[in-house]
Amino acid sequence: MSSVKNEIYFEFDAVSENESLARVVIAAFLARLDPTVEQIEDVKTAVSEAVTNAIIHGYKEKGGRVVMQAAISKDGVFEVHICDTGVGIADIKQAMQPLFTTDADKERSGMGFAFMESFMDKVSVESKLGEGTKVHMWKVFDDCAVETKPILQAALWNSDGRV
Repeated sequence: MSSVKNEIYFEFDAVSENESLARVVIAAFLARLDPTVEQIEDVKTAVSEAVTNAIIHGYKEKGGRVVMQAAISKDGVFEVHICDTGVGIADIKQAMQPLFTTDADKERSGMGFAFMESFMDKVSVESKLGEGTKVHMWKVFDDCAVETKPILQAALWNSDGRV
């Protein structure tokens, strides 16, 4: 990984309402890169799918904790990791196949990993039965200058006016 410019660590309850919170947090974190609306929506969708998988499949909607870690390197490489300590995935290769789902009776489409792979530049998954799953995703923001895009700019005033 490149030298890191900024990192976040965010842990939350594995309840469906927090999926939208994870989307907002990751969008705010990415704002410093001044991405396009499409780039933000791609990342938000990928994060949403990973968080939903943790809640629905990892914890079987019975609660737990989800950890989201993200970093932006100085050269514009964004990475995000979604981790749970749920049931784990028996066959990662099979689980990542489009249309594969373990919850067909709950009207799940089995497209979560396909969406993640479609919207991000790279996706990898680690999982152990009974220990949980870690979804790692990367996206390169080539045309973004991290140092020149602050999230907020504060106006400074002195006795003569704005500095």
